[in-house]
Amino acid sequence: MSAFSGALKEVAIELIRIANDLRLLNAGPTTGISEIGLPSVQPGSSMMPGKYNPVMAECLDMIGFQIIGNDTAVTLAAQAGQLELNVMTPVITSNILESIDLLTSYLPIFQKRCVEGIQAHEERCKAYLEFNPILATFLTPKIGYLKAAEIANESLDRRLPVKDIAIVKGILSKEEADKLLKTEKLLKKN
Repeated sequence: MSAFSGALKEVAIELIRIANDLRLLNAGPTTGISEIGLPSVQPGSSMMPGKYNPVMAECLDMIGFQIIGNDTAVTLAAQAGQLELNVMTPVITSNILESIDLLTSYLPIFQKRCVEGIQAHEERCKAYLEFNPILATFLTPKIGYLKAAEIANESLDRRLPVKDIAIVKGILSKEEADKLLKTEKLLKKN
């Protein structure tokens, strides 16, 4: 029973990580990563009027925390069963059943009211890609490592896209830059 409870805890830990990733990727709207938008379930930020908090992900966190707590109680109860008397079976069973109930009750709600409503902020993600100096890596076969490094550093310093710098400096024509740095090609979208 202890191993089963531990497996439920592992699921909870992964769900907490996923929920926190979603919260972080949703952080915004004008600052923060803001790569995605989570569904607006209920208004109620204590700090910012009109803001919607990521309550579905926060609820998933709390459920995960409870499951971890339940597993801690199961672990302590399992070690208290000296000589395999298992006098702690009621608390073990109660905590495992609660953990199962929490997961089976909430995950369908989380799927419906959060996951299905996630929207990518495509323009913001595209801007992150276009302004990322890593794109100079794709120029390396054509212009060499040192020239690509120069462009990457200038992109960072001037906060300009790699593509624009390569064109302005005459290193690549617009057509060459478009071909080498085509977003769909970089993302392997065909």
